[in-house]
Amino acid sequence: MPLMPNSADALLFDIGRVVLDIDFNRVLEVWSDHARCKPDHIVTRFTRGDVYMQHERGQLSDDAFFAHLRDTLTIDLTPAQFLEGWNALFVGEMPGIADLLARASARWPLYAFSNTNPAHVAHFSQRHADLLNHFRSVFLSSSIGLRKPDAEAYRHVISEIGMPADRIVFFDDLAENIEAARACGLQTVHVTSPTSVAEALKALGL
Repeated sequence: MPLMPNSADALLFDIGRVVLDIDFNRVLEVWSDHARCKPDHIVTRFTRGDVYMQHERGQLSDDAFFAHLRDTLTIDLTPAQFLEGWNALFVGEMPGIADLLARASARWPLYAFSNTNPAHVAHFSQRHADLLNHFRSVFLSSSIGLRKPDAEAYRHVISEIGMPADRIVFFDDLAENIEAARACGLQTVHVTSPTSVAEALKALGL
């Protein structure tokens, strides 16, 4: 159903490609430069499999994850070099999002919900502290041990927010996360362009 004024009591935002812009090509560039190989050598071996998921659920340390990458990507980098590339993922704030969050936070409580890992959390929490201060709580997969699109993850976040699911609007860039959120009763906004958030807030009456 389309968003309507006075239909929301809280807003819930994904972080990557909704609040902060990310680009995995930047990771590949740093790693391939250190390894003296072509990015294609790395990208064909990089998978978001079970080990990746464990890292995002906080079940695997950064160093253990990087050791896994050293073996599977066949590049002999130090933990510091892996970390440098891993954090190069973050480009900066999405255009206009700081103003939108500032305006929205004056009307609704804002929350964030991200699939992420300890290394990335340490990086963006410091670098973008002012932007993240707009959120009353930030739910991180590596902290809660649950990740999108699992229904249990959404139920946990909804319970913590303490509002009916159908009064919470969830913003995410991935279709599978949007579909799972809808199945859990959340209102949703599929962020597919730089104007998606602004258009949704306008529809909500901001």
